[in-house]
Amino acid sequence: MKHVAVLMGGMSSERQVSMRSGAGVAAALREKGYRVTEVVVGEDLTALIAALTPKPDAVFNALHGPFGEDGTIQGVLDYLGIPYTHSGVRASAMAMDKAAAKAVFAAAGLPIAPHRVIEIEELAEDDPLPPPYVVKPLNEGSSVGVFIVREGGNSRAEIVAAWHYGPAMVEQYIPGRELTVGVLEDFALTVTEILSAEAFYDYTAKYAAGGSRHVVPAQIPDEVADEAKNIAVAAHRALGCRGASRADLRFDDETGRLILLEVNTQPGMTATSLLPEQAAYTGMDYPSLCAWMVERAACRV
Repeated sequence: MKHVAVLMGGMSSERQVSMRSGAGVAAALREKGYRVTEVVVGEDLTALIAALTPKPDAVFNALHGPFGEDGTIQGVLDYLGIPYTHSGVRASAMAMDKAAAKAVFAAAGLPIAPHRVIEIEELAEDDPLPPPYVVKPLNEGSSVGVFIVREGGNSRAEIVAAWHYGPAMVEQYIPGRELTVGVLEDFALTVTEILSAEAFYDYTAKYAAGGSRHVVPAQIPDEVADEAKNIAVAAHRALGCRGASRADLRFDDETGRLILLEVNTQPGMTATSLLPEQAAYTGMDYPSLCAWMVERAACRV
């Protein structure tokens, strides 16, 4: 019986999301016959290494955000020689760094929005881009710390006063529809449209009850869906991802413009999260998806 350690928790702002993902994954893997150890990760690296001794056959990485998603825990597991799910150090680090990821996407010829990296103090002085534009941290996930600045708005000083994320990315706001595409290796699952009850698809919309509704598959023209899936697979390859990823896009149905926003190398893994929902649509149930990830666990890729 294969022994799998499920890492959950972590030190990021997404700790509670990770706990929910990890609990769901652990239950699903037990259902598939794996021996599972749940490891709640905190700041004590020695305790983490002790929890992984003796070595499990594989680690299911259910961590989100810094340390879990940015190449750090991946480097630790590479050093320990324990195969783990999802992407390796390089792809994880690049995907988490929004500026680096956009440079990779641009080099691959993928459609991205005009953007700049700024020190947040610049925002107090003037608009870094013509409004509307989006302000977001360089290295956070789950739409943590994301703001929209609109024409005539007076929110810049508020954003600067509350900011604690270091440098910021400012990016042209793309009107239209929120789309996401899950990728398993070289296969795009389907396209989901996210209908948010909030002003935009922020942390609350993602995780609060009733915060958003998912349309699977998205009710968009077939050629747009095909293009979105092709972009998602191309982005997965350009970053060097392995296993599962999820690409987020915006589709302006008035102009036909389709823009890649980012790639998430550690998609949420509760049973109702976007990636499992898409897998279920294609016929892969939640326990089978979790097992698929474990069976592709590796080191240094």
